[in-house]
Formats: sequence, C-alpha cells, structure tokens
Amino acid sequence: MMMNGFDMIPEMMKQLPKGVFLTVGKGEEANPMTIGWALSGIIWGKPVMMVAVRYSRHTYGLMDKTETFTVSVPQFGELQKELNFCGTKSGRDFDKFAETDLTPQPAKSVEQMVVKEAKYHYECKVIYRQSMDPANLDEGIKEKFYESKHDYHVFFIGEIVNEYEG
Repeated sequence: MMMNGFDMIPEMMKQLPKGVFLTVGKGEEANPMTIGWALSGIIWGKPVMMVAVRYSRHTYGLMDKTETFTVSVPQFGELQKELNFCGTKSGRDFDKFAETDLTPQPAKSVEQMVVKEAKYHYECKVIYRQSMDPANLDEGIKEKFYESKHDYHVFFIGEIVNEYEG
C-alpha cells in the first residue's frame, strides 16, 4: 500500500543507527549494503530520501549505473547479524543475499530488489546526485570520518515513489 512518503520514517530513524539495507542491482548483481546515514524530507515538492555512498564501495559502481534504489528497514533490533555482514563485506567478493540467507524480492515500482525479511521498504528514483566537496566540509568531521582524503561520499537524492510494509 503506497503511503505518503513519510508514514514509516519514525521507525526508520529509530533503526537507522543500527543499520538499514540500501539495495541496488538486479538479478545476481543485486547487492544489499548496510547504511547508517540517511535523510528524508521534501525537496522540489517531492518526498525524498538521501543516501550517501563512498566512491570505494562496490555499491557506488552499481548506483552510478542506475536511476533507482531501495531502502529496506528491519524491525527495530532485528537482522543484526545480516546487517553486520552486509556492512563489513563487499559485494565484489560475496553474494550477500546467499551468504546471509536474506531473500531478494522484486520491488513493486522500480527495477530493483528489496530485502524481503525487512519490515518496511522504500523505493526511490534518483533525481539528483552530488559528490562531496571537501573544501566545504567542517574540519572536525573531515578528521573523524575521512581518514583517507580521497574516499568521500556521493549523495544520492531519490524521490520516494513507493513505501510499504513488507
């Protein structure tokens, strides 16, 4: 059931520090990556979700080739072992769905997968992408989060085109 783009945000924000799944890729290329940072709001009159992916991540290469992505949010505190695996292992080296016994399920509105075992799903269409400009970043954040001065994030803003409980 399509909601209004924000009905599940409180549950997502509660779970986000423990991790949620950003999934991109189709078929055997589908890759769930754990993220702990995201924003949601209204931009250009649209409900949106912004995710950040470092250049070095396998997921970045997949995101760079697509116009859609999904975010799957587990019930609070669940799937921690799977989130840990998907946040510490690369899709270059592992089939994360097979390794974790998570189930890739086709999304309803975009040509991507969602993590079936998660409780909530967001399907997003990329409407803007922007590379971080280190010159505009607070020095304290730079020191804390960017040991490698060349591995900054790219921000992807996706219009939420569908959200539902799985």
